[in-house]
Amino acid sequence: MLDVRRMRVLREVAARGSFSAAAEALAYTQSAVSQQIAALEREAGTRLVDRSARGVSLTDAGRALVVHADAILSRLDDAEAELDAIAGLRGGRLRLTTFATAGATIMPKAIVEFRRRHPGVELSLAPEEPQDGLTLLRAGEADIALTISTTFEPAANDDGVDQVHLLDDPLYLMLPAAHPLADRSRLRLADLADDDWILGSSNRCPDSRILVHSCQQAGFEPRISFHSDDYLAIQGFVAAGFGVSFIPDLALIAVRDDVVVRSLGARPPIRRVHAATLADSWASPAKQAMVEVLVEVAQEFQTGRAELALAS
Repeated sequence: MLDVRRMRVLREVAARGSFSAAAEALAYTQSAVSQQIAALEREAGTRLVDRSARGVSLTDAGRALVVHADAILSRLDDAEAELDAIAGLRGGRLRLTTFATAGATIMPKAIVEFRRRHPGVELSLAPEEPQDGLTLLRAGEADIALTISTTFEPAANDDGVDQVHLLDDPLYLMLPAAHPLADRSRLRLADLADDDWILGSSNRCPDSRILVHSCQQAGFEPRISFHSDDYLAIQGFVAAGFGVSFIPDLALIAVRDDVVVRSLGARPPIRRVHAATLADSWASPAKQAMVEVLVEVAQEFQTGRAELALAS
C-alpha cells in the first residue's frame, strides 16, 4: 500500500527539483525527505527518483506516480473540505489565488463581503500569476483561482477546470505626460507605431500577448524597450520616458501624475477575468458562495467604471 504522505513528499521533490528545496517547503530535514522517498520506492517496488551530483530527476515511474498523487491529494483535500462543511457554512476553509490587479480591486471587497456573510469559514489568499494559480488549482492546493484569457486565442480545452466569467477588463494606452500626443483625448495604436513599448516579461499572464497582438492588428510590430510585470513599475518607466504601454482598467486605481491614460475608442483590447474551480471536485457551499460573491463584486466594479466613463 502506497503511503499518501510519502506521495506528497514525492510531489514536492518533483515540483522543487531537489531534496533540500522540498525539505524547506515541507518544514522537514533533507534526511527525512530522502528517507521518505526511499520508503516510497520500497512500497512501489521500483526506483522513483534518479540522484546525481547535479540534483534529482524523476524516473518514468516517478512521473507516473506524481500524476496520480495530484489527483489523490486533491480528492483528499475535497474530502476534508466536505467534512468541514457538513454543518453548512459555519466552518471549513477556502483557499484563493489572485493576480495582482484583481488582488488590489475585486478580491479585497469580495473577501470582506464573504466574511460578513459567512464569518465561520477560514479564508487564505495567495498572490499568483493566472497560470500559476491554475497549477495550484489542479494540484489541489487552491479552491478558486482568478485567471485571465484573451479574446483572440482559442479557449483552453481543459475539461478539468470550470471557469465563471467575472468581467471584461479593457486596456488603455499609457504615455508620459510630456509625450507629443498626450493632449489628445483618444488615440489610435497606429499613432504610436514609432514609439518604444514596455512589455510584460512573464508567459504566465496573457497581458503581453494582448499588447503584441493588438499592435500587429494595427499594422506594426512593437519595438520593446523594457520588460516588467509590475504595473506600478511600468508607470514609473513610462513617466521616465522609456516608452509607452498598455494598462488595464483594474490597474487604474492608482495613476501617477506624470503619466496620462488615453482610451482606444469604443472597442479597446480587453482581457477576460474568470473565477476557476476544478470541474470534478466537490462543490462545497463555501466555494459556491465565494464564486457568487466574486460575480457580484465584479459586476459592481464594472458598472461603477462604466458610470465613471460616461460622467467624464
